[in-house]
Amino acid sequence: MRMTGGKRILVTGGAGFLGSHLCEKLVELGHEVLCVDNYYCSTRRNVYHLLGKDNFELIRHDVCFPLYVEVDEIFNLACPASPVHYQRDPVQTLKTSVSGAINMLGLSKRLRARILQTSTSEVYGDPAVHPQPESYWGNVNPHGIRSCYDEGKRAAESLFMDYHRQHGVKIKIARLFNTYGPRMHPNDGRVVSNFIVQALLDKPLTIYGDGAQTRSFCYVDDLTDALLKLMDTPDQVTGPINLGNPAEFTIIELAEKIVRLTRSRSKIVYEPLPQDDPARRRPDITLARQVLGWEPQVEAEDGLARTIDYFRAQIRQ
Repeated sequence: MRMTGGKRILVTGGAGFLGSHLCEKLVELGHEVLCVDNYYCSTRRNVYHLLGKDNFELIRHDVCFPLYVEVDEIFNLACPASPVHYQRDPVQTLKTSVSGAINMLGLSKRLRARILQTSTSEVYGDPAVHPQPESYWGNVNPHGIRSCYDEGKRAAESLFMDYHRQHGVKIKIARLFNTYGPRMHPNDGRVVSNFIVQALLDKPLTIYGDGAQTRSFCYVDDLTDALLKLMDTPDQVTGPINLGNPAEFTIIELAEKIVRLTRSRSKIVYEPLPQDDPARRRPDITLARQVLGWEPQVEAEDGLARTIDYFRAQIRQ
């Protein structure tokens, strides 16, 4: 990897949906980017367009095992994030969150490198407080089918704070709410990709429950910008900080919007609600506005249109 004058930055989970967009942005900014991924639920195709860049390197590695590299900053994104993927191997999901955090924090401690953990709105569980501020401790089932992810991310946050307090590691914790955009996995079970693929194929759109549950969706470009802003904050800013779009709508509203945007002939069908599926989810981003000067810029109609164009191109291939 040839020096470019920027920072040396490690991105774990860098070939995933969000990781690939982050790697792309860091490369554009002139940093040396080391992308690490084990391809459990990602693909090299997401970063093929970066392989010819002098300041990009790709390594196959599982963060459950130590990694010995020299970097200035670490973005720890490694962990399956959709229920389909994290419930397929729940033990490995929990190990990725906990062992992966320990290994990356150990690397950060040795190198005195800043490290950012991508946590999740799932730490709030099925929230009794709405919208969810960072001060809310959550309502999580510790032994349900989602707990491998929810509790894994909560444990990782605890590890990050303890490494910071005990060893002085320079940490950042971002709690990501639902994010969408190009390069989402078409079969990952997330509602935006599910609905778009079903609509483009004129298949029935599957809603779990009555569709009255709400979500807030942030376009990937906005989320990537927020991660970069958080990493560049002073050392005393550790987080956690909510990152997401506070615009809230029901699942049935999302389904109807996607049917309209795709001009699909799809009908809507209903299936039973999965266990522990949260009824409402919306971030309070007051802290992000105050500390980062950030809030989402991409409107839902525009972001969904770009995502639909991406999936339409993938289906035609």
